[in-house]
This record gives sequence, structure tokens and C-alpha cells, in this order.
Amino acid sequence: MKNLLIFLTLSLSLRADFITPVFSDDFSRDEATPGKEDIGNGWTSNSAWRAKGHQQVDLIDGHMHVTKHAEADHGVAIFHNVEFQDGIVELRFKLGEGDDLGVDFVDRELKTVHAGHLCIARVTNEAVTITDSKTGGMDNEIRARREKGDKSPELAALLKSKTKSFKLDLKPNEWHSMNIKVVGDQMTVRIDDLEAVSFSSEGIAHPTKRMITLAVNKSANVDDVKVSKLK
Repeated sequence: MKNLLIFLTLSLSLRADFITPVFSDDFSRDEATPGKEDIGNGWTSNSAWRAKGHQQVDLIDGHMHVTKHAEADHGVAIFHNVEFQDGIVELRFKLGEGDDLGVDFVDRELKTVHAGHLCIARVTNEAVTITDSKTGGMDNEIRARREKGDKSPELAALLKSKTKSFKLDLKPNEWHSMNIKVVGDQMTVRIDDLEAVSFSSEGIAHPTKRMITLAVNKSANVDDVKVSKLK
């Protein structure tokens, strides 16, 4: 029994050594100019070209507050460069009624998919959805078919196979934690202390995730973002 405990302790220590911190942010700062979007710490957003330069990301009380502007023609996207194959993204979030938050893994050097979208975990107060974008809806050929109005059963079945949703019952306007782990072709998501949910699909295994994007269609609050590299 003693030898087993020693073995398990050593195994856990070795496993921890393979977790390499890449980036973290607690947003405990203010913008240089009040009212002007200035996230800092390496973050950028699409506000300049999607919201006519209007501020959509505000640093308030030590966290990131995101609101899509009325003149925006696209959801808010907030980018940060990272680079790993397998990794973990942790953060805290708060959503109001009808809000959502996506954590999108991106490789803009990949030209076979729209804007480099690989895979995404999206959370609302009612559900968490994991999607393989690379071999699903963001594949250039598939996206072109959809834009041309292709509603064939074959395409519908393909797209359905690339995503999976799991029910949640979160209290709105309260802080919750989210842990996303990508290993090989599997993405596993844990919300608070709830049982983790997983989905496997080939696009998730893309060898280089070069960026994470926080994607907000309406409004969301985000804090304590941490990114770690496993491979």
C-alpha cells in the first residue's frame, strides 16, 4: 500500500510538471482613457471594424464587462494570442437573462476554415455546447453550401454530428467558474462543481491553437482568465 501511494504521488507530480502556464489576467486595472476601449495585457477586439469603433469592452470593478453595441454588425470578439496543441482555459463568468459566452479556439494560419475557427465551448445559463467548427460549420466548403441555401438531410446530419449540448440550470447574474480542457480530439467542460461534460470530434485535435477568442452575442462579464499548455 505504501509503495502504491508513493507511485501515485510521483505520478501526480510528473503530470503537474507537464502543465505549463501560458497566460493569466485578473483585469485589476482601468483604461488609460475613460470611455475608450483599452483592454490591455495583449487583448484586442473587433470593435474597431464591427462596431464602428464604439467601446464594447469595459474594465469595471476588476473584471471585463462586454456589451454588444447597438451599431455593431457582429457579436463581440475579444482576442488573445496563445499557442498550444492540448491545453486548459479557466475563467469566471456572469451572464444575465439571454446572455451567452463562447470560448473559441482559433488558428488563423489555417485557410481551409472561415477565420481560423477550430472549436468552441459556448455557455448560457441553460446549457453548455461544444462544437467542432473546423470540420463542421466553419469549413469553407460547408459554409459555402450553407450560404447557397443547402438544406439537404446529408448536410444537416453532418452538422448535427459536429456539436453536442448539455443542459445547465445556472442562476443568472451570479459568478460561475468554467474549466475547458482540450486533449487530442476531446474537449471537456466543467461548470462550477458540476459533473464535467465531454465531446470528441476530429477538428478539436487540430495541432496548433494559436489564439483564444471570447465571443459574446449580447452581454457577459468575465474575470480571472488562465490559459495553460499541456502539449
